[in-house]
Amino acid sequence: MGAAGQLRRRTRAGTPPGPRPEAAAAGGDEDDVKCEACGSGEAAPELMLCDGCDRGFHIFCLRPILPRVPAGDWFCPSCCAPASSKSESAAAAAHTVVGKKPKQFPLVQTKIVDFFKIQRSPTPADASAELKKRKRKSGGTLVASKKKSRRLLSFIPSSDPAQRLRQMASLATALTATGAAFSNELTYQPGMAPRSANRAALEAGGMQVLNREDAETLARCQRMMARGEWPPLLVAYDPVEGFTVEADRPIRDLTIITEYVGDVDFLRNREHDDGDSMMTLLSAASPARSLVICPDRRSNIARFINGINNHTPEGRKKQNVKCVRFDVGGECRVLLVANRDISKGERLYYDYNGSEHEYPTHHFV
Repeated sequence: MGAAGQLRRRTRAGTPPGPRPEAAAAGGDEDDVKCEACGSGEAAPELMLCDGCDRGFHIFCLRPILPRVPAGDWFCPSCCAPASSKSESAAAAAHTVVGKKPKQFPLVQTKIVDFFKIQRSPTPADASAELKKRKRKSGGTLVASKKKSRRLLSFIPSSDPAQRLRQMASLATALTATGAAFSNELTYQPGMAPRSANRAALEAGGMQVLNREDAETLARCQRMMARGEWPPLLVAYDPVEGFTVEADRPIRDLTIITEYVGDVDFLRNREHDDGDSMMTLLSAASPARSLVICPDRRSNIARFINGINNHTPEGRKKQNVKCVRFDVGGECRVLLVANRDISKGERLYYDYNGSEHEYPTHHFV
């Protein structure tokens, strides 16, 4: 998808902190600290001390695994219960480390329609018009199509309305469990970066422009989702990986999976942020203008697509989605696109790092 697609795709503000100073203050010897899960005191940089009881836990012994040591306060599962007696950050940490399957969102159409603010169900006339548009877009001979560059494809929703409800309920379950509201677009909140700061022209080295045909495909995907024609994806809970996303039907290479959305903020405001899901939106020549997407409060299914362990060939083979930043009408947008054919039941993974290799993925499964 061009050289621009190889630019930075994700950012991590700061580096994982080393051994906590509390360990030396408490016992004078880091070797005295043991992981409550495995009993080992090895891998000290990845052995955290609970800010409530000073007990130790490896980030890779928690369920689900933590990708890195949190920058702020962290509380073990015991200290997080009951969550009402802790701060908001401690309550969030409780969800992160307790490997309990979340309560399922009720499979009731009216509740799901209200949760996602679905406009209406498609009428037969709408479906017919959409089908004709697809046929016009895909027309032409094989010889003619080879002369054109490869285009993005819109996702194909599951034909069964009941199955689409199950897909939406799975996402609603994950969003509810993480305390996030559903959003399918970038949001600009007071005190964060304004929309006027999102200017693709500020990208260092330039940003790939989404051509008119692909922009129409993206708009078509958004219209389908707004009326309840959902991407064929299921969010499942895994005790090791946490929330994961699975294909609920085969997905073709170059299909738009989703857009990465959330609150937009300046990177400088997130240098000590504890979130592990920030995504690069704008990597400006002037660092003060760089932007990130923060999906902790408002997000869609993109937040739950997991990263690969790109330190091993086996991990890299699992990657079936790529993350590409585009200039869409002068603004920066981030799309997750299938980078090969994906089978039904296959989990979706993409490389958090792209080309910068600054995010620690060696504990990813």
